[in-house]
Amino acid sequence: MLQAVKSANPGSSDEPWVGRSIERVEDAALLSGRGRFIDDLGVQPGTLHATILRSPHAHADILSIDAEAAKRLPGVAAVLTGSDVKAVTTSLVVGVKAPVECWPIATDRVRYVGEPVAVVVATDRARAEDAAELINVEYRPRGAVVDPLGAIAPGASVLHDGFPGNLASDRSFRYGDPEEAFADAPHRFSIDIRYPRNSCTPIETYGVVASHDAGEDAFEVLANFQGPFSIHTVIARALKVPGNRLRLRTPPDSGGSFGVKQGVFPYIVLIAAAARVTGRPVKWIEDRLEHLTASVSATNRATTLSAAVGVDGKILALDWDQVEDCGAHLRAPEPATLYRMHGNLTGAYDISHVKVRSVVVTNKTPTGLNRGFGGPQVYFALERLVQRIAIGLGLDPLDVIKRNLIEANAFPYRTAMGALLDSGNYHEAIARAVEQGRLAELKARRDEARAEGRLYGIGFTAVVEPSVSNMGYITTVLTAAERRKAGPKNGAQATATVGLDPVGSVTVHVASVPQGQGHRTVVSQVVADVFGLQPRDIRVNTEIDTAKDAWSIASGNYASRFAAAVAGTAKIAAERVAGKLARIAASQLNVEAPDIVFARGFVASKHNPENRIAFSRVAALSHWSPGSLRDDAGQTIRETVFWTPPELTPPDDEDRINSSLCHGFIFDFCGVEIDRTTLETRIDRYVTMHDCGTILHPGMVNGQIRGGFTQALGAALFEEYAYTEDGSFLTGTLADYLLPTTTEVPEPEIIHMETPSPFTPLGAKGVGEGNCMSTPVCLANAVADALGVADITLPLVPARLAEMVRGAEPPPPAGGATAAPVREGDRRLRGEGQASVKSAPEQVWAMLLDPATLQSVIPGCQSVDKVTETHFRADVTLGIGPVTGRYRADVELFDLDPPHAVTLRGGASGALGFGSADGRITLAPDGNGGTKLTYSYDAAIGGKVASIGGRLLDGATRVIIGQFFTALARKAGGGGAEGGGFSLFALLAGLFGGRR
Repeated sequence: MLQAVKSANPGSSDEPWVGRSIERVEDAALLSGRGRFIDDLGVQPGTLHATILRSPHAHADILSIDAEAAKRLPGVAAVLTGSDVKAVTTSLVVGVKAPVECWPIATDRVRYVGEPVAVVVATDRARAEDAAELINVEYRPRGAVVDPLGAIAPGASVLHDGFPGNLASDRSFRYGDPEEAFADAPHRFSIDIRYPRNSCTPIETYGVVASHDAGEDAFEVLANFQGPFSIHTVIARALKVPGNRLRLRTPPDSGGSFGVKQGVFPYIVLIAAAARVTGRPVKWIEDRLEHLTASVSATNRATTLSAAVGVDGKILALDWDQVEDCGAHLRAPEPATLYRMHGNLTGAYDISHVKVRSVVVTNKTPTGLNRGFGGPQVYFALERLVQRIAIGLGLDPLDVIKRNLIEANAFPYRTAMGALLDSGNYHEAIARAVEQGRLAELKARRDEARAEGRLYGIGFTAVVEPSVSNMGYITTVLTAAERRKAGPKNGAQATATVGLDPVGSVTVHVASVPQGQGHRTVVSQVVADVFGLQPRDIRVNTEIDTAKDAWSIASGNYASRFAAAVAGTAKIAAERVAGKLARIAASQLNVEAPDIVFARGFVASKHNPENRIAFSRVAALSHWSPGSLRDDAGQTIRETVFWTPPELTPPDDEDRINSSLCHGFIFDFCGVEIDRTTLETRIDRYVTMHDCGTILHPGMVNGQIRGGFTQALGAALFEEYAYTEDGSFLTGTLADYLLPTTTEVPEPEIIHMETPSPFTPLGAKGVGEGNCMSTPVCLANAVADALGVADITLPLVPARLAEMVRGAEPPPPAGGATAAPVREGDRRLRGEGQASVKSAPEQVWAMLLDPATLQSVIPGCQSVDKVTETHFRADVTLGIGPVTGRYRADVELFDLDPPHAVTLRGGASGALGFGSADGRITLAPDGNGGTKLTYSYDAAIGGKVASIGGRLLDGATRVIIGQFFTALARKAGGGGAEGGGFSLFALLAGLFGGRR
């Protein structure tokens, strides 16, 4: 249900534009294919193109890198490795004080699958990719840990010596008297939560074009970044130049982000370094496989949350224990994910006593900004616990929610941790949602479904959505003494410039880079209202050029700050210009300045509307006749405003922090039914109530809610960054990392209530991130209600629910050839089988050990070298799907019993990853002059092939092995292969989807 909160009547010029769902300015170009994204823009003549060679290992020492063959390839300008990049840059800022370095490329060691190992720069991308395949990197694998709690377990492999035990940070906080509250409480409830990794998946991936001016020692960078915010300083420092020698620009359009584009900044450093080394501009566009494997994702968190609870379900105290996996490198702004929500750990509830322990560990791909940043992890634990409390006490979950809510007369409300919740009426919002969302009807449907034996559940959640982050919240990771030494950090400065040209036209620039949110439309509405114009009269520029535009360290598009801070700052800038214009017009109209009104394209007297002058004429006066301006008017050509709210102060000595400026409220409830046969979750109805303060554009607000809901539904039901125990990434394609499509996404019923924020110029609060915080746990609570289970883990895929309902899947029946993964999430193959060849065992044996024969029959084989009688090396070109790579395979023979049996052991490594296998092959006469061959093998893979080819391994292995034996039989003089077959080289080819 779409409920507009204000009437939209574009024909009325007296009604404010703010609050109307006018047509978006951005859509004409985007919907007609005329958007200008980074890869659409032209580059300078002579621009080189880069490709990145990435690590197939999660953790390994780099023993050597041989790039000579790549450098000799025609068109290759340079190959940069870690030592080359270190020579022209310095370590990226690490998020905590520790003796740890963080480079945008591996130096001595790789620490996650996909970490850059070399950058190849060539005249075009294809040549660069060809050259990357010629680079030979020798690794020595180390142990890897993919679980946050496993990372801090005794004996776990350590990624950085400067983080002993993989602990990057360990801070404890205490607010009120939680110990006494727990001691006196009649009930205690506790829950353990594992929140998985997931990520935004923008249509457009990362892109960078960088150049270096040797004379000025200055960099110019075009990147689809959502900054610049504080990362500009980080980049400049890493490139060893002052900030005024780093010009960062953004393209006119950016194809989505919701946080993820922040993660491009290490690549800005990397490509800028390449530009410096080559002396020419360098362009790099990330491909989809790179983005899924090696861009940033949300953190995965292990949480133990306990509550002291009264007999009536009132929560008296909370005890948080959070272990956060921030990735193999703690890059800025991490560990911000933990601390963005620090002031809001009590959610929408009135809880005075809180104990918190926040631990940061490192492993896997580095993390970064992601829609909802920190909120999904917090609310999944808190709202699951609220449901558990209700069930444990035999109460209605909704009653427990309402019993703990902050009362309407308590606002502005200060939480125990220091957040200042600006406004709201949570009880009223829930009452409206219950009535308008028809909760009673939904409960009746649940009762009816259960009476028929169907699995139906209802879930609830109530969350506070913070927006406009306080820059100082991240310093909560430091102790008070450390903060005093470092100096204060706080505020949320927003910037806007309003300019008037010589014909009186209005142009606005805001330092916020949209990725589809419609900033230009909303700013035009806001400024049009101030000047009495129409939005089409206002031209809005949202590109950023740090060399020319007004910006600050807080500038950028993050933390839902646009409506509350940026649009409000544009209003302030326009009002300042309008105030000057009013004084000028007052003197010309012979009235007092307070009598001036801006309406319908004129500046007029309130009391005598016919006494007026065209806006354009007054607006142009500073250009044409500055000498005629009143002394108190000043120039009206341009006004730039920097605005920061006083409510955002640094953390105090007791670690209380107002993490964000304003706080919306969301109450969701839903009904779901789970199919008893397929265990698929179907959403019957989803109701979401939002109070985001003053609504500026109802249509876009609802669009943001729908977008957040869709992404959250993906996180709840489909999406997970999955890893094997050795750190190999398993979900490297959109066939493995499943995203919801329009067929899986129901229409949410959206309900609104407006309680304007007293802290923002327009009364607006952020919107768009909130459903990423509320929807996953709302759906999880509904599924738990349907299944009657206490614990539940995302994503709620049918296989996981089947295990809850039916228990573990039984093993397959014995017998028959098998070649399938041992278990879900493990890229390991074991198989056995047999084949017949119409040649005697002695002849087959000789052929299996002959390099020339092997080269001719192994799919994709370029060469086979016989190192010793029992040691072979091969060069094989293999591919999976559209991706092809060159591999070096190595096989040794053991336990030879010629011509009857042999054990083989080997491995292959290359651009697509690595594989290894052990196999036993036996040959026996079949009684007809031929050979019966039997085999068994145990194989494993890692790297990119594990992430993009796991689904294909079973079939690909059988096909390739079949091709090998068909070719072998043909070579042996006729007949054909029956069944499967085995050669370790052929098996390795099969593992990678080999082809000729």
